[in-house]
Amino acid sequence: MGSVTASGRLDVFVVCFLLPSFNSANWIMAETPELRIFPTTGLGVKEHSQIVAHHNRLRSRVKPMAANMQKMDWNEELATLAKERATLCHKEPFLQHSSSFSHIGWNTHLSVVGAASFSDITDFWFEEGKDFLYSSGRCKENATCQHYTQLVWATSSQVGCANQQCWRNGELWEIFVCAYYPGGNWEVNGQLVMPYKSGLYCSLCTSSMSGCLRLWDHVGGLCEIPKNPCRMNCGEHGHLNISSCKCKCDLGFTGRFCQVRCNVQCVHGHFKEEGCSCLCAVGYGGAECAEKVEFPFQSCDLIIDGNCFMVSSDVETYYGAKSHCQEQGGILAQILNQKVQDILAFYLSQLETSNELTRNDFETENFWIGLTYKPPKDSFRWDTGEIPKYFSFAFGQPDNQGFGNCVELQASSGFNWNDQRCKTLNRYICQHGMDENLD
Repeated sequence: MGSVTASGRLDVFVVCFLLPSFNSANWIMAETPELRIFPTTGLGVKEHSQIVAHHNRLRSRVKPMAANMQKMDWNEELATLAKERATLCHKEPFLQHSSSFSHIGWNTHLSVVGAASFSDITDFWFEEGKDFLYSSGRCKENATCQHYTQLVWATSSQVGCANQQCWRNGELWEIFVCAYYPGGNWEVNGQLVMPYKSGLYCSLCTSSMSGCLRLWDHVGGLCEIPKNPCRMNCGEHGHLNISSCKCKCDLGFTGRFCQVRCNVQCVHGHFKEEGCSCLCAVGYGGAECAEKVEFPFQSCDLIIDGNCFMVSSDVETYYGAKSHCQEQGGILAQILNQKVQDILAFYLSQLETSNELTRNDFETENFWIGLTYKPPKDSFRWDTGEIPKYFSFAFGQPDNQGFGNCVELQASSGFNWNDQRCKTLNRYICQHGMDENLD
């Protein structure tokens, strides 16, 4: 039996008896019985998990495959409503108490006590799918499909179930009830709305359910709210900030995924946590700033306001260049004002094309300076940690923050700045004897 509500909802009130032989031929429509009610059978956490897992397993196996089938989760409030309905044993019309849910869907089933489990009953509901014609959205004549269509209603993502023992004419029976939210089995002009959309699994998930669950016993995937929308893991030495999709590393670890153990002692300098490295004091170099380095002022290419700038004849990645400068007791060049920018740009433009390089596998004619984009702080910073007060980016730059994290002087743009992939092989400019008080 069924009834269509004013809003087009088809509620199913099919009651069946399952005889001990558990043969589908023995399922019959029931007359309204006089029933004696027993306390509701309690379901534990294990049973909740089994019911949900079996629902999801079957929902992944619909034919044709579903493109928008959502994963179901257990809902305790729905389970309470299912208990209230089960307690009636169909003796009286069910009057739903006020709840936070609207449009709840129901599947109910009555069988001989002990003859079936929730898994058996759910399988029976799913078997109705053999009589459902997806191409037309209809059930075969004289067949019932509404338990099946509610079970596989794609947007029904919450379920709560209960079972109850009842006496009927001296025999003990058991009623199984499942409540679904949002409910399904909607009709438009007498035709059932399709329970799901066919297609490759998870291909029509919504933006809010962009995850795709596919377990070993699933045929297709189920749309779910992704537990980790960042799709990254910070490992055992970090903690993921979901809102920023960045790792906060434990003390002694660094790297994007906190995968680098950081055990550095900075003898003459201070420790930089972001790069797990030392920023050496003037005149010291090496990985731990323990080596005294004499400034090679005699080989300076340029001296600007007391600072020595040396242009490399070699090419390196950004971090290779940074390391080379540090080994010489310097840093990658910092351009703090227009004067330094103008002089460096002019000098680089005047370099002869025959300027010999020790390696010829360079990718550009550009030069690294000591500026990088720091995702954790969402800003460009000099290698000393300072926020720049002066910029000279080329027109349209920077254009790839987060991907081109390192800054170069770009030959094709008059040696104005460009953000570039840090693995690019460029020449570089080292700076010695920096006066931090320069304007």
